[in-house]
Amino acid sequence: MNKSSIFFIILLLILTSGCSSRGKRVYNNSTKAKSYSQNSDDHSSTVNKKDYNHPTMNPYVIRGIRYYPTVVSVGDEFSGNASWYGPDFHGKLTSNGEIYNMYDMTAAHKTLPMNTIVKVTNKRNGLSTVVRINDRGPFIATRIIDLSNKAAHKIEMVGAGTAPVSIEIIGFYNKNKKNIPTKKEMEDSPKQKSIEGFALQIASFSKIEGALAVQQKHNNTNGYTTVIKDVQTEQGRMFKVWLKGFRSEEEARDYKSLGNFKNSFIVREDYNDS
Repeated sequence: MNKSSIFFIILLLILTSGCSSRGKRVYNNSTKAKSYSQNSDDHSSTVNKKDYNHPTMNPYVIRGIRYYPTVVSVGDEFSGNASWYGPDFHGKLTSNGEIYNMYDMTAAHKTLPMNTIVKVTNKRNGLSTVVRINDRGPFIATRIIDLSNKAAHKIEMVGAGTAPVSIEIIGFYNKNKKNIPTKKEMEDSPKQKSIEGFALQIASFSKIEGALAVQQKHNNTNGYTTVIKDVQTEQGRMFKVWLKGFRSEEEARDYKSLGNFKNSFIVREDYNDS
């Protein structure tokens, strides 16, 4: 066997082992983003506007579904099911390039910015824990967050495997300060000026009374709000009830899959943040 053949085999082995080390996590840290800064200081804080240009904020596709990482603010709340992951991924790369340690207080989320700090509360027992987002997942429609093994132990959900939880955005990790940013820093952080909103249509009536009753009953369900859309259709005037407040189509799809509203479907509209 000549030297060139030996070199080719060694190169093939290196590439194969490198791919297998990523497991099933998505690593969407593409270097194609033109706005990516090589200044390491820009990578540490999601309070900095440049961080929203970080490659981990690029849309990505898993199993044919496109996910859109989304800007969030302190105080935002979400609800859904949590799961956890541990030994199978311990020591492998996370989506932001860190090495996953199942004993760290971290978690995976489909769309939250990397280094977002969230409070996770188990609705079954009221126990809460605080974790930092450093990975993408879980890629199951009915789940919104994948906790590390240690974090799952904190809220006593390891045995069950999953649990209904509420998630509250409480800050963003900054490696230079090693704490949650001040109120002023959050007020100065970038906001979305215009985004395309997603909602669930949960009911439709030909009379306003029915729409008003549904709106009142379901307003503030899991932190979402209800609105009535007065629409003229071929069948006449219709009053459609929408559940609004979803930050992305994926969030709306995940919530719809919980089955809280039968025959509901996703709608979209353009709106401007105030």
